[in-house]
Amino acid sequence: MRAMADPSRTPAAPGPELLSIGRFARLAGLSIGALRHYDEVGLLRPARVDPATGYRSYGRDQLERARLVARLRDLEVPLETIRAVLEADDPAERRRVLAAHRVRVEARTFRLQRIQHALLHLSTEEGTPMPAPPLPPEIDPATRRALAAGLYNHCWELLELPDRTAEQDDELLHAAHASRHHWGEIADTPARIWRGEWLCSRVYAVLGRPEPALWHARRALALVDARPDAAEPWDRPAILEALARASFVAGDGAAGRTWRAEAAALAAPSALSLIPPILVLVFAVWLKRPILALVLASRGRGGTSRRVGRSRQRVAWERRRVASRGPVEAGGGSCRSARVAPSS
Repeated sequence: MRAMADPSRTPAAPGPELLSIGRFARLAGLSIGALRHYDEVGLLRPARVDPATGYRSYGRDQLERARLVARLRDLEVPLETIRAVLEADDPAERRRVLAAHRVRVEARTFRLQRIQHALLHLSTEEGTPMPAPPLPPEIDPATRRALAAGLYNHCWELLELPDRTAEQDDELLHAAHASRHHWGEIADTPARIWRGEWLCSRVYAVLGRPEPALWHARRALALVDARPDAAEPWDRPAILEALARASFVAGDGAAGRTWRAEAAALAAPSALSLIPPILVLVFAVWLKRPILALVLASRGRGGTSRRVGRSRQRVAWERRRVASRGPVEAGGGSCRSARVAPSS
């Protein structure tokens, strides 16, 4: 006995616009076998299935969908990804799904390039079988922590140089990324990861490169939002400051002022009292509250008179610098502010 057809796939009566599977396949640029498979997996259902013969018929209004499926399959998009594209109502979501596939294709391209290079070497007369590429050395967590902290502090040493060379700018950039990498390899320090992203953003802002400065600041914000339980009270204000600085470097003063206002709202006296004094002084210039920052810096940690004296000198220096170089919006500031040494 023939099994009953699925009523959801069979309209009451065939219309004049129904096309045979063969004709529909030719118009859509697909094979008959592919159409049958797409029906079986629920990707492209026929408009009607004959209950007696099981013959599939399609409507003309399905051609656009079928041609899109054919185009995406030609681009080697997996069926599940195609399904996600077809079912997404938001154009931004469709773009996100396709962008993820593009990243996978790019990764495969890099691998094929490496294979091509190896085969080219082996196919030459002088070519000899190459050994497997060496693996990176194993680094214990204590060594990684020391490298990450040392490189982090080295960045601040470079930032404090009054006249850096192009080579020192390169060293600064690579040291920031190397520090972030080593923090990322230590699984028990999630806060260090977003602080590493914050430092990368800061360095790019200093070097006048707004796009990566914004990217790393946004990445830091996403990381701290994902793990608020691991954040200190000053982490989010610091990241918002980085977003403001990067926005100003990008020439987007409106966004910069918005981020700076949000940082100021979070940097209330109750929160500032928990912030390391040296970071309070960084905020002092941006939030235009040097007196408040000075008081909190000396009060929040029980600072000695020597620390207060240094704080006064730093505030005075920062105020002279800002007065001589104009508002932060003009160029993002020099960022040669105090160092925050990560503890081990």
